[in-house]
Amino acid sequence: MADLKNLFLITKHPSTTQILLTSLFFSISLFLLSSSPLPDFSHSLIVSSFTSRLLTAANFFSSTVSDSNTFYSVSPTSIRVNNESKKIDSASQELASCDIFDGTWVSDESEPLYLPGYCPYVEDKFNCFKNGRPDSSFLRHRWQPHGCSVPRFEGEKMLKILRGKRLVFVGDSLNRNMWESLVCSLRSALEDKNRVSRVFGKQSSLPNEGFYGFRFKDFECSIDFIKSPFLVQESEVLDVYGKRKETLRLDMIQESIIKIYRNADIVIFNTGHWWTHQKTNEGKDYFQEGDRVYEKLEVKEAYTKALRTWADWVDSSINSTRTRVFFVGYSSSHFRKGAWNAGGQCDGETRPIENETYTGGYPWMMRVVESVISDMKTPVFYMNITKMTWYRTDGHPSVYRQPAEVRGSSPASGMFQDCSHWCLPGVPDSWNQLLYATLLVSRG
Repeated sequence: MADLKNLFLITKHPSTTQILLTSLFFSISLFLLSSSPLPDFSHSLIVSSFTSRLLTAANFFSSTVSDSNTFYSVSPTSIRVNNESKKIDSASQELASCDIFDGTWVSDESEPLYLPGYCPYVEDKFNCFKNGRPDSSFLRHRWQPHGCSVPRFEGEKMLKILRGKRLVFVGDSLNRNMWESLVCSLRSALEDKNRVSRVFGKQSSLPNEGFYGFRFKDFECSIDFIKSPFLVQESEVLDVYGKRKETLRLDMIQESIIKIYRNADIVIFNTGHWWTHQKTNEGKDYFQEGDRVYEKLEVKEAYTKALRTWADWVDSSINSTRTRVFFVGYSSSHFRKGAWNAGGQCDGETRPIENETYTGGYPWMMRVVESVISDMKTPVFYMNITKMTWYRTDGHPSVYRQPAEVRGSSPASGMFQDCSHWCLPGVPDSWNQLLYATLLVSRG
């Protein structure tokens, strides 16, 4: 059986009933931990992950409402609704006990969920087909977890799951990549494509904040995106010369998140790539707590403080019986010969890395995320997409982030290449397939 080391990081506050159920799960967890290699994790993280796994069966997403569209509690063996237990089918049971983020990419000649160039909601910078990418082999792969099979994404069924609900992505442009992928995948299932309407608006005067959304009228559901690269609040202070200076408030959740989350049924957070940018990575006169602006603060410490601010806000503000929380892990970049702003390239890649022993290096940020989530009271689905993106050197826009008339005839030598985001259709479609599988299991 596949190990469960990364699938869920869960609260550690069991009830009496949960403690009784834990005794049964204890022996299973011991076996899984001892029989599965954990080369990428520290001993402290292994202990933390092991502790949280002991509570999975008894403590995962308890729910007492009876609406047929409710996302019910999931354990490896049963779903509980109003104190009644019903067995889930074998496929769902297999998924519930499998690490769906541990697997490999396999060839698949199936057509993508939406045809390249035909979804009007894909931004130009992700629309590789429109921008002249000549190959399509990067679309002919699907993610295959070790130890279980993932159902193919069915847009109509997903819309039925989301009927009357609101799903919100909150985070940086990688979450926006995933958001656009989901909107296009759902739109492709509609006979009348005009039954989708677009909503967008500013929620802040700051340039890195904004709100965008789509409404699926026949299903009375919305799929929204809140731009929040750091999850915590970007701010400004006056320096000694009276000039405004940008800061990042590590102790304050972004204001627009507070305004919008309240009626959300599912919230999918991420933050990562902006913490690697020069100003953030250097940490000089940028990070702020209260009235103090740190002269120098290491980015790892700043990221930890920001994630704990986010976790404390989630635990104190989100009602987990109504709102389900996801956190999407770090999506791998593939720059060669330099960073994104120093000549880094990824053009010419047409196939994934096929050597399963290859590791792109486990990002330090994900160790912080895993540690923070394991201490939270609120159950959080942790979508650890890092490994599945390690191998996909072929999936980035690279030079096809811009149309031919802009990039010129010899683009590789004279322009920024995008080796962080993903072409659409493309890799983020598989993230949404795993989201879909997770929601199927949680509904039973």
